[in-house]
Amino acid sequence: MEHEVFRDSPERKDNLLRAREYIEKNGIQYVYMQFSSITGRLQGKGIPAKHFVEICEKGFSMVYGATVNVALDRFGNYLGYPPNASELLAYPEPETLVQLPWDKRVARVFCTLFRNPRDRDFPGQRLDADCRGNLRAIHQAFQASHGLQLRAGMEPEMMWLRKLEGEHQYVGVTDPRCYHIGQFETLRPVYMKVLEYAEAMGLDMIQGDHEDAPGQLELNFAFDDVLDSCDRLMTYRQICHQVAQEFDLVACFLPKPFSGVSGSGCHFNLSLWDGGRKVFREGVFARKYGMEEVYCHYEGGNNLFLPSASDSGLTDIGKYAIGGIQKHLKALTAIAAPTVNSYKRLWETGFWAPVRANWGYQNRTCAIRVSAPDRVEYRTADAIVNPYLMAGALLKAIDDGLSNQHEPGPATDADSYSDHPAATAFVPRNLGQALEALDNDPVVLSALPGDMSNLFRKIKMNEWDEFLATVTRWDFDTYLDHTP
Repeated sequence: MEHEVFRDSPERKDNLLRAREYIEKNGIQYVYMQFSSITGRLQGKGIPAKHFVEICEKGFSMVYGATVNVALDRFGNYLGYPPNASELLAYPEPETLVQLPWDKRVARVFCTLFRNPRDRDFPGQRLDADCRGNLRAIHQAFQASHGLQLRAGMEPEMMWLRKLEGEHQYVGVTDPRCYHIGQFETLRPVYMKVLEYAEAMGLDMIQGDHEDAPGQLELNFAFDDVLDSCDRLMTYRQICHQVAQEFDLVACFLPKPFSGVSGSGCHFNLSLWDGGRKVFREGVFARKYGMEEVYCHYEGGNNLFLPSASDSGLTDIGKYAIGGIQKHLKALTAIAAPTVNSYKRLWETGFWAPVRANWGYQNRTCAIRVSAPDRVEYRTADAIVNPYLMAGALLKAIDDGLSNQHEPGPATDADSYSDHPAATAFVPRNLGQALEALDNDPVVLSALPGDMSNLFRKIKMNEWDEFLATVTRWDFDTYLDHTP
């Protein structure tokens, strides 16, 4: 069975021995066995470290519904999996073990999920609802087909908020002044603590700034192999929530918490590479708090987006990659902007979020931007995106572009927020439109294999239906005195 092949691989056995030695040497007492749900929430179990080897060898069980947050739809039914469904089997990946720097007695490890070995259908096979496992499989297939590795860097914008006492209302800790060092300095104790924890957990932090919304920061870490970068984004969010607790703040990843100012995006910067190898970054990490793999990054190789010195344009690979993303922009939006709130960011023009399905060089109003000669920036993704689903969908779109040599059409230097005649069609304007576009795009749907596409749609359609059925204060303010 597939789970046995994964469990019993010689490499995993070696990693387990090293992880056990690390746990014993560093006095780790407890371990979080975690994975990402379809909505990007960290799920899992905690175990005493003395049982780590045993759990790694035999795996642990959880209800299938954990992959959809064990959530109910608006009628009170469990989403995706009924309560009588069997349980998944999760195997920790020892090489991802790292201590939590805020309490080094505790460590975390990522897991890969499999179907129950006693299931009638596909026993012991990789679980379709494991978004992280899916990304690994999609990337491996892409590498086998094209001989290229996707490396990615994310730009995780978010806001630091304070809840007003006695009210269900939040305000930003700072004023909405973009790139303002004074506002950045106001949050210095917060971001310095984030940096401390991030570097301890293997994020090579490279730059940061105050963005143009209240309390909005962007703290960036170095790009890497796409799966490793997704793991680091999940780690970054976990760190921000811990720091928020320490400072009695709210780490807000809501895409659009305030009207009239920018929302929070999570741009994906993409490049395709031939060759290279993983190396430990000497001098970057003062001390390791976990397995060496956590602190390794891919270096070297050839960036196939990078044109020759005499060419200021795109390589064919870069051009076709953009063509693939361009062709599937509408369906990709369902994954990039996965909540009702996401479209408030895309609707309100003039605040840097892309509203049209176009591309350009250094044009920040486009959905796809050639931000440098060696990379392409996909700008629709927002702060709440599930990075594993997003990366898998982008790989499928790029694969289609390379395989079928899709031309992206002419780049635009027009302001996409204006009514310029060169402006192209809008991206989907709400979650319902985006889900309809996803239903009609088999390429992007293939990034959600098997049960995953049905589960994703059930979760998101329930969210959309619930929103449409909800009466808000706006309804009263607008219509209470509408007649006579």
